[in-house]
Amino acid sequence: MSQYDDKRSRPHFDFILLIAVYALMFSGVLAISVATFDPSVSQDLPLLNRILASNTGSWQAIFVVASPAVVWFVVSIPYEHFKTFAALYYFAIVIFLFVVLVTSSAIREVKAWFQLSLGRMLQPSEFAKITIMLMLGKELSQSEKPMSNLRSVVRIGIFTLVPAAITYLSGETGSVLVMLGIAFIMLIFGGVDWKWILLIGSVVILGVAAIFAYGIIGGSNDYRFARILAFLDPHAYNLDEGLQLLRSQQAIGAGGMTGRGLFVPGSMSQLDFVPEDWTDFVFATIGEAVGFAGTSVIVLLFLFIILRMLYLARFTYDKFGRLLIIGVMAMLFIHVFQNIAMTIGLMPITGIPLPFLSYGGSNLLTNVIGVSLVLNVTKNRTAGLPAYNVTAGEALRRRRKRISPVYVNTSGDKSAFGLKIMKKRRKSEG
Repeated sequence: MSQYDDKRSRPHFDFILLIAVYALMFSGVLAISVATFDPSVSQDLPLLNRILASNTGSWQAIFVVASPAVVWFVVSIPYEHFKTFAALYYFAIVIFLFVVLVTSSAIREVKAWFQLSLGRMLQPSEFAKITIMLMLGKELSQSEKPMSNLRSVVRIGIFTLVPAAITYLSGETGSVLVMLGIAFIMLIFGGVDWKWILLIGSVVILGVAAIFAYGIIGGSNDYRFARILAFLDPHAYNLDEGLQLLRSQQAIGAGGMTGRGLFVPGSMSQLDFVPEDWTDFVFATIGEAVGFAGTSVIVLLFLFIILRMLYLARFTYDKFGRLLIIGVMAMLFIHVFQNIAMTIGLMPITGIPLPFLSYGGSNLLTNVIGVSLVLNVTKNRTAGLPAYNVTAGEALRRRRKRISPVYVNTSGDKSAFGLKIMKKRRKSEG
C-alpha cells in the first residue's frame, strides 16, 4: 500500500495544546483560592501567599504542580500499550466501581468516593471514562464497519453500559451522561452506520425522557427528579433545589463586564453565597471576579483546546489513535458545555465539574491523563497516509503533475534503448 508524508500528520509533541491546558489549570488554582479565601488574611500579601492561605487552593496547586509527572509518564509509553492492556484497565476500574458502591458511605445521596489518607478521596467513576475510551477505541478500530454483526453490537454495549450502570446506582447521574456521551460521539467518528447512530440516539433520548417523566408524574422524592423540576421553574424551588441556580445567576450577573476583582471582602464568593462555588459552580466565582470579559477568555480557551484536538484527530491516520483523541475531546466538550450551561440556567444541575478549573484531584488527574493520551498519539503517530485516504486536494495536485506518456519507436537497432526509456518513464510515473 503506497504512502506519502503529510506535514500536518508528522509526529510532534503538541506544546500548543499543553500550554493552553496549563493556562486553564493555573486559572483554576486562582479561582478556587478566590472562592475560599479568608478575609482576615492581609490584602497586602503576595498572590502566592493568598493562595497558600486557602487550604483548598493550596491542595489544587499541589495537584497542578505534580501533574507534569503524569504527563511525562503517560507520554513516554507508546499508545499501542494502552490498546494492548485496555481490557486490564477496564476490568480493574469496573471492580473498583463495584467495591465503592458496596462499601462507601453516601455523601449527599451519592456513593462515589473511596476514602484515602490525609482526608483525600478517590472517585473511580472519573477514571472509568478513560477506560471506556480505550475499550471502544480498540473495538471500533478493529473493523472498517463496526457494529456490522451482533457480536460487535453486544461488546460495544457491554463496554459502555456496565460501568455506566454501576455509576448510576451510586447516584452519579452526571458521570453517566458523560460516559454515554463519550460513547455516542466515538461511534459517530468510528465509522458506525448512521442507522445505528439514529437508533441509539432515539432510544437514549426516549429512555431518559421516560424515566424522568415517570418520576415526575409519580411524585418521586429522588433529588435528581427534583433538579429537573427546579430547572423548569427555579423560582418555585428558590429555598431548596433552585437556590443554587438562582444564586449562581446573581453572582455571574454581579460581575458585569469586567468583574468585581479578586479576593474582595464582602463579595458573594467570600460570603459563600453560591453553594459549591469552588467545585461544580466555580464558573460563578469566575463570573463575579472577572466578569463577562474574563469568562469569555475562559470559554475561548476551552474552544481552542477542543478544536485543536479535532484538528489533531483529523490528521491522525491510525484509527485507534484518532478515536482516543476524539474520546478525550468528547469528554472535555460534554463537561464544559454541561457545567457552564447549568450555572447560567440553560441545563439542569448535575454533579459535573468544570475541567481544569473545578476543585478535585480525581477529575483533574483524569483530564490530565486524557490530554496526555492526546499528546502521546501525536508524538508517536505515523506521517504516512494510505493511498485510499488521499485528500481531494492532494489527488488534484498529483493529477496536475502527471506526465503525458511518450511513445518511442522501439523497432530496429535501437529497441533496447527504447525499452530503457520506457522503463524509466514508467518508474517516474509509478
